[in-house]
Amino acid sequence: MDMITVEVPSVLSSALEGQRSLQVPLPAEGTVRALLEVLGAQYPVFARRVRDERGEIRRYVNIFVGPENIRDLSGLDSQLYPGRTVLIMQSVAGG
Repeated sequence: MDMITVEVPSVLSSALEGQRSLQVPLPAEGTVRALLEVLGAQYPVFARRVRDERGEIRRYVNIFVGPENIRDLSGLDSQLYPGRTVLIMQSVAGG
């Protein structure tokens, strides 16, 4: 089975039961959208923190496939390939 590595910073790890790195089977559709659906089904709190009620990526969340931000690729329809690493980062505001 082809796998994708999903990495998150500590601020999001609590929504993934404390995990900062996960091995996830590559969804059949092979897109970031499909990957988030798989993760959201298993981790509903994570889904709400990453996507809004319309299913779009929240503005303070950045997702990278390898070194590329999906906003510079095809957004949620960005393609995934076996062995790739997806980094999901949530901006943290401070003052």
